[in-house]
Formats: sequence, structure tokens, C-alpha cells
Amino acid sequence: MSILTAFIALGGLTLLLALLLVVANKKLYVYEDPRIDQVDNMLPHANCGACGFPGCRPFAEALVAQKTAPSKCTVNTEEGKQAIAAYLGVASGAEEKRVARLACGGGDNVAYRNAQYRGMTSCQASALVAGGDKDCTWGCLGLGDCAVSCTFGAIEMDANGLPRVNEDKCTACGDCVDACPKGLFSIELAENRLWINCKSKKEGDEVLTACQVGCTACGKCVMDAAGLIHMQDNLPVIDYQKGQLTQEPMQRCPTGAIVWLDKEKGIVKGEGAKKIIRKEALGNHCS
Repeated sequence: MSILTAFIALGGLTLLLALLLVVANKKLYVYEDPRIDQVDNMLPHANCGACGFPGCRPFAEALVAQKTAPSKCTVNTEEGKQAIAAYLGVASGAEEKRVARLACGGGDNVAYRNAQYRGMTSCQASALVAGGDKDCTWGCLGLGDCAVSCTFGAIEMDANGLPRVNEDKCTACGDCVDACPKGLFSIELAENRLWINCKSKKEGDEVLTACQVGCTACGKCVMDAAGLIHMQDNLPVIDYQKGQLTQEPMQRCPTGAIVWLDKEKGIVKGEGAKKIIRKEALGNHCS
């Protein structure tokens, strides 16, 4: 008899719990638009965050809710963006191309090192040892953390230990910005071609003892920029919002610290810039 009682009690408890689960499911159910799954499947699943959302799924949710536009996904193809727009019955939108830019021209052929770093092949690790072995405190350490962090293979290290960004592959995800311990990368509009290729805050000839292409804060670019450039902390700052930029402000730069980033030719320097022909590394001041 006790076994039967226990069986009935257990069965009753099971039935009660099942009913509670059914009620909870009804009360706590949150509707999710089935289009989210479809849109999510149409995205590249890079989860890079370039769209401004933490991943492709949250981006898909925002698209369905019409809180953003398909063009915000800089990884997707133009056809993919149009397909999402057509599916949702919205405009694809227009997004200006943004790319990662490096504010340093101090490769090993023009910049000195003040020590010989021996350790993990990582800029982050090198920077922990007295800021790294570059004579310029602000200079690129050249160990390629940015290239390693780039999911899209848009960054390669050149022969002089400087990162080079492939604009066609760059999605402006910002991983290189986070990876650089010197803060040399930023995300910029690709159409802004005039660029300050230096982060040194020193001024005068002292800059050149560490790097031959550093900015000496001479101010010639400011004089020639018709109000589009001003000096801040011994560095020129370009105000891209004030007007159309040309190559004029870089022509008299004596070190080539201000450059034009040509889509086809790469880095172009002004007529007044010292010609750099050295290809091998300068070495370090401690040797």
C-alpha cells in the first residue's frame, strides 16, 4: 500500500510540475521574428563588430527592427547587402568606405632602436619592457600584432618592419586598433588621403636623432593648408570637415612626415621631403 501511495504522490508531483512548465512557457514566451534567422543566414558571420554591433546575430535583429541598414556590414558583398535589403523591403543604404590607418613611417631603414629586444614576438610583450626597443617612444615596434589580429588578412609587414594595410581587404573592424600597444592605428574615411604619418610629440632636430622621417613640428604644412591643419602637442592635426584636401600642404614638409595615401601608388611624399634610399636597417644606438 505504501508503494502505491508513493507512486501516486510521485505521479501527482510530476503532473503538477509539468503543468507549471506549460504555464511558465505560455507566460514567459518571447516572440522572435522568424526573419531574424533568415537575415542572420545571409550575413558573412565574421562577427567582427565593424557594423557597430557585437556580432552578426545582434546585427540581424537590428536589421529586422529597421534600426540599421544592410550597408553597415562592411564585410558583406554588395550583392549580399542588396539581397538582405530586398528580403526586408528596405533600402540597402550607402556607407562610406573606412579603413585602418597607421600613424608611423619609422621603419627600420629610417628609425633607430635603442636596445635589442629578445623575447616573445609580440609588440604587446615588447612594450612591457620599458616601452619597447624603438628609440622613438611613439614608434611602431614592428612585431606584427596588428597583422596577427586582422581576421581578413588586410595587414602585411613590409621589408622594413612596418604594417601595410590593403584597403580592398580592410573592413574597418578595428581589431588592429585594439592590438597596437602604441595606439598608432585609427579607423578613417578612405577618401581622406592626406595623412600625418607620425605620432611623435617632440619637436625640432631632436626628433631626427631617433627617426629620419619624424615630424619636427616646423609648421610648414599648417601655413600651406588654408586653415585645414592646426598644431597640437607638436603634431599637425588635419580637420577633414573644413574643406577639400589636396597635396599642397605636404609639398614643403622636409621629412615627409605628412603624406598622401594614394590608392594605387601607396605612400606619396612631397617635393621637399628628403629622399630615403637606404633599404637595410639602421641598427641601434646601443651598439
